[in-house]
Amino acid sequence: QVQLVESGGGFVQAGGSLSLSCAASGLSFSDYTMGWVRQAPGEAREFVASISWHGTSTYYGDSVEDRFTISRDNAKNTVYLQMDNLKPEDTAVYYCAAGRMLTQVPSQYRYWGQGTQVTVSS
Repeated sequence: QVQLVESGGGFVQAGGSLSLSCAASGLSFSDYTMGWVRQAPGEAREFVASISWHGTSTYYGDSVEDRFTISRDNAKNTVYLQMDNLKPEDTAVYYCAAGRMLTQVPSQYRYWGQGTQVTVSS
C-alpha cells in the first residue's frame, strides 16, 4: 500500500519560512517523480513544484518561482519543499504527490498524501 505522509506545515508570518517533508512508503521511490500541489479554500488545485526521478530537473509554478525549492533524498524516500519569503496568498493545504511522468498537471499524479496546512498571516 502506497503512503505519502506530509509534515512540517504550520503558521508563519509573512516573510517567514517553512520546510515541508513528505515520506513515501510502499513504492519504489526513485521510479516516481514527485510534486507538491496546493489548494486554498474555494480554489482549484494549483501546481507548486515538481522534481524528476533523481532530482536533476525541477519545475515551479509561476507564483512560487524564486521563493520555493523542491528537493528529494532517494535514500530516505523523502521529498522536501523549502518555502521562503512566504506571502498570505501562499495559505493553503499542501499535498505531496507521486507520478510516473514529470508533470505540472495535478491530475496526472497517481498517488497523493493527506495534505498539511500552511497558514501565512499578514
